[in-house]
Amino acid sequence: MNLRFNTSLAEGYRSGSQIARVLTEDWLARNMYCPICGKPTIRRAEPNAPVKDYVCDNCLAQYELKSKRTDNDNFQSTVADGVYRTMIGRINSLDNPSFFFMHYDRYEVNNLIIVPKCFFTPAIIEKRAPLPETARRAGWEGCNILLRSIPDIAKIPIVNHGEVRSIDDVVKQYNRVFNLQTHSVESRGWLMDTLHLVERLDETFSLHQMYAFVDELKVKHPENKHIPDKIRQQLQFLRDKEIIEFKGRGVYRKIK
Repeated sequence: MNLRFNTSLAEGYRSGSQIARVLTEDWLARNMYCPICGKPTIRRAEPNAPVKDYVCDNCLAQYELKSKRTDNDNFQSTVADGVYRTMIGRINSLDNPSFFFMHYDRYEVNNLIIVPKCFFTPAIIEKRAPLPETARRAGWEGCNILLRSIPDIAKIPIVNHGEVRSIDDVVKQYNRVFNLQTHSVESRGWLMDTLHLVERLDETFSLHQMYAFVDELKVKHPENKHIPDKIRQQLQFLRDKEIIEFKGRGVYRKIK
C-alpha cells in the first residue's frame, strides 16, 4: 500500500476542497481492499450514488470515505456528511454503508480507520441548520456524523501513524466487530450504549458497576421500563460474541 497521493491529478483544479476530494478518492480506489471479504480491490460507485462512494463486487459491501487534512493523531469528534434525510433513511432501512475516515498531510495518508455499518444509528447523526434563503441551495439540510459517539472497538485501524496493518489483521478484526451486527435500529442503539459503558470501566468489571448506569440509560431509553434486565441481556450478547468473558459471581472481563 503506497501512502502517497498521485498529485498529478490536482492539475487543472483551483479549489482546495476539489483537489482534496480528487486525490483522496483516487488513493482509496487504487490502494484499498475490502475489509470484510479481503478482495484486493473495491471500485467506485456510480456517480451521485446516495450515501456510498465505493462497492466491493465480491461481497457487495458499500463504503463511504470522509477525509481531513491534519497532523493530529486523534480523529475529530464531528465529521460533516451529506443530506440529513438521505442518511437517516439509509440507516433506518439498515442499508447504510460502512465508513472510511482518513487523516492526511503533505499529500500522504497518516491514519485510516473503518467503522462497520452496524455502528450507525440515528442518534449519532446530527442535523445541521438549513442553508439560508440567500444560498444557492436554500433550505438544504446536511448532517454531521458524531464520531465521538461511536465506541472505540468499532474504529478499526487500517493505517496507524503511517504504519500499514496487514490485510489479514484488518479483515479478522473487522469481522469480529461486524459479528455484533443486529437486525433493528433499536438493537443497534442498545449495542452502542452498552459498549460505551463497558469501555468506561476497567478491564475487569461487575454487573453492579453496570447497574450504576441505569439512570443514564433511562434518559436515552425512556420507553424501556426494565433497564437492569436489558443490561443483563446486552452483556450476555457481548459474552456470546466473545467481546467480554463471564468470570462468575457477576464479574466480567474484556477480551482483547
